[in-house]
Amino acid sequence: MEAAALVDKVNLRQKLALFASYFDPKIVGELNGQHVKLVKFRGEFVWHRHEHEDELFLVLSGSFDMEFRDHVVGMREGEFIIVPRGVEHRPVARDEVHVLLFEPASTLNTGDRVSERTVAQPERI
Repeated sequence: MEAAALVDKVNLRQKLALFASYFDPKIVGELNGQHVKLVKFRGEFVWHRHEHEDELFLVLSGSFDMEFRDHVVGMREGEFIIVPRGVEHRPVARDEVHVLLFEPASTLNTGDRVSERTVAQPERI
């Protein structure tokens, strides 16, 4: 079978319409051991770090602040930030924001802080 026969496109708007929960990442793709995830934020997440994984956050719609212990980076639609492994951070969104995450498949959403917001097995949609 030709590889192109297995290729399918992903419509991000359609995928985002499938869920309403916040801080509950959904897997929409996978490549080279990396997950492509969609997540909706609203409010404050938990302070955490990922000891072995970098994370890329791409803002699809809305805005949020990525808080670090010593500064805050305002994130707007069309912008992305890469949080290096080992750096403590916390996303905070006043209003709903839609974000695409790109990170190793082993990445736990709450990193080193297991809590009620931990999603050990993200759903594939």
